[in-house]
Amino acid sequence: QVQLVESGGCLVQPGGSLRLSCVASGSTFSINDINWYRQTPGKERKLVAEFTSSGHTNTISRDYAKNTVYLQMNSLKPEDTAVYYCHIYYAFRHFWGQGTQVTVSS
Repeated sequence: QVQLVESGGCLVQPGGSLRLSCVASGSTFSINDINWYRQTPGKERKLVAEFTSSGHTNTISRDYAKNTVYLQMNSLKPEDTAVYYCHIYYAFRHFWGQGTQVTVSS
């Protein structure tokens, strides 16, 4: 089995930065295959890109010793408010963490 546990979500002001963590455990898989999605109410989960058309830059990094994947987000905007999930497709199944809430507001 695969367990993914996110943390780090909180209330942050516009323009601020935040780093989310995803700790993976369970079956043998590569954390290279873990990615991040986000979801707002009433909408589908969307893949979090590292480089966006608006110039928004997120950074995904990995600590292999800790089996942890990070999502560093800078210059946050209110439209970045969402529940953020880490995800892996493994053994023909999708696995998700429980999500962590990020709220960008003044």
